[in-house]
Amino acid sequence: MFSDIGALELVTLIVLAVLVFGPDKLPKVVQDVSRFIKKIREFSDSAKEDIRSELGPDFKDFEFEDLNPKTFIRKQLDGNEDLGELKELRSTFDLRKEMNEVADAVNGRESAPAAAPATAPAQVNGSAPDLLKKQDKPAAPEHPPYDSDAT
Repeated sequence: MFSDIGALELVTLIVLAVLVFGPDKLPKVVQDVSRFIKKIREFSDSAKEDIRSELGPDFKDFEFEDLNPKTFIRKQLDGNEDLGELKELRSTFDLRKEMNEVADAVNGRESAPAAAPATAPAQVNGSAPDLLKKQDKPAAPEHPPYDSDAT
């Protein structure tokens, strides 16, 4: 129950309890606290048993700790032998590349792998450097007009 309390913290709690309750009342307080904790545990266990009995025989092995999402996922992944396929799929999926491709598609640009080669042939209507200058400047995004009444 108190596995994460160190020795110094335990000594501090004992000294504080002696100062607050006094050495005469301390044993009685410890007994009362232990009875209270025991009653809470009994109440909790009976509530769990009532819930299990209401759920029926299909849920006899149901553990309330399984309701914690981390525990549930860990148990599901531990019992699954298909983790090799999952790791293989994860290694082939590059989220940054996918997001860049989506952003390029939304912005109307070609993605990096499908872009035109750097040495483009000269066009009839213009030279290659002129075309590159035009391509370097992306079109300015058009903003909707500002409406002071709407704000």
